[in-house]
Amino acid sequence: MTAISARPIRFVLNGEERAVEGVATTTTLLEYLRRTERLTGTKEGCAEGDCGACTVLLAESDGAGGLHRRAVNACIQFLPAMNGRAIETVEHLGRDGPHPVQAAMVERHGSQCGFCTPGFVMQLHAGWLTGAISDRASVKDLIAGNLCRCTGYGPIIDAGLDLAAEPVPDTREEDAVLSRRLRVVEGDAVFAYEQDGGRWFAPTNVDDLADLYAEHPDAVLVAGATDVGLWVTKQHRDLPVLIDVSHVRDLRVIEEAGGRVYFGAAVTHREARDILADIHPDLGEMLRRFAGYQIRNAGTVGGNIANGSPIGDLPPCLIALGAVLHLRKGDDFRQVPLEDFFLEYGRQDRARGEFVIAVEVPRLEDGQRFFAHKISKRLDSDISAVMAAFRLTVEGEGPGAPVTEARLAFGGMAGVPRRAARAEAMLVGRLLGPDAIEAAVAALAEDFTPLTDMRASAGYRLKTAQNLLRRFLSQEGGASRIGLADVQSETVGETVGAAS
Repeated sequence: MTAISARPIRFVLNGEERAVEGVATTTTLLEYLRRTERLTGTKEGCAEGDCGACTVLLAESDGAGGLHRRAVNACIQFLPAMNGRAIETVEHLGRDGPHPVQAAMVERHGSQCGFCTPGFVMQLHAGWLTGAISDRASVKDLIAGNLCRCTGYGPIIDAGLDLAAEPVPDTREEDAVLSRRLRVVEGDAVFAYEQDGGRWFAPTNVDDLADLYAEHPDAVLVAGATDVGLWVTKQHRDLPVLIDVSHVRDLRVIEEAGGRVYFGAAVTHREARDILADIHPDLGEMLRRFAGYQIRNAGTVGGNIANGSPIGDLPPCLIALGAVLHLRKGDDFRQVPLEDFFLEYGRQDRARGEFVIAVEVPRLEDGQRFFAHKISKRLDSDISAVMAAFRLTVEGEGPGAPVTEARLAFGGMAGVPRRAARAEAMLVGRLLGPDAIEAAVAALAEDFTPLTDMRASAGYRLKTAQNLLRRFLSQEGGASRIGLADVQSETVGETVGAAS
């Protein structure tokens, strides 16, 4: 294993280098900014990454002499994870006079009570710098993870639109200087930090990660901290040993070969979105509605799988596509179909010291039809009540083509993301006529016994899942030709519309 370098947490804050020690390993970036640096423009609202009041801009070397910038929620980012990175807060924007974002907010009267304003400013700043602002829809997507309690969204959106006409400054020279500086600050050795019995490790390659996890098999692996951060801020858990995988370059690669896409476990949802959308537009739309922009910038593909949530949005989609999970323990590697990884609520097929390296996702082939849809109370930035994803393989074209394979996957319907085996059996070898469709829909009641919770009742979940399946099958079977269009489109429209 590469040498371990025990040292202070070193990062760049608003252009100045910091070396921090004496703080707990689970100190959040927000706590440090407000209590130590007295940078109180970054606000604490929800402490769980939902409201965006704590948004800051995070930059790191892109490995090619430039910078990779992204907006993140400071309330759930742990301070040791900032090692080798640069943070910019709202105070830094106005140092040389009003920033274009600030000027636009003033001109459009985008600030109401002012509490949320710094978060909106930083999010719009990030979107402007990264070219994410083009039209009204893009601004709304950008700020979906920012909450305004005073309902001032209209002027804020107008301010964001004004930015689209503002030229983005050429910062390539400054970026190259900061990139080199951050690479020196980060170093190649395994970063280690210890305080009050808590230990933090941050390897930069997968072999060091394997060695560390073998030595500390009960450590908590953390990437974007979109889940683990809440263990601290909401559950007040004690996490003695954490291993940060977000610096492991081997886990941040996206490769494609032979009709299959290989997503490293630390690839963020934002980084994965365009390629998944290219596999099928439904995947892009699902990820557009996956939490807020800041969470997508931090949360990882591997993390969404490894935490085993029964309502995770991505696993049902990947299961329907036939994804394969790559795992490693020490020097041992293995692969497992993704659906077999989830055993029961809170338990996955992962041994102590074993971690997710990547997920391998096949592209759709000729004759395969795909559908994915998320049902939630709010359209944007909300947790799923039901997530449905289907892939059918049909032999030939037209209404007379039989189904040769069916993969129907759901989230929110059981203790784990799961396929609907009985419903699938009702489709294989049959034509997509009324009898096969209704048999598959009815079989969902045998596949799942959903629970009632704050997001949806058991009855609602089952009926919604059935209607989503009915809509997909009716469309693929040519509903207008088999007499189902009028009845089923109305039923599905009511269910989906009420939930979305």
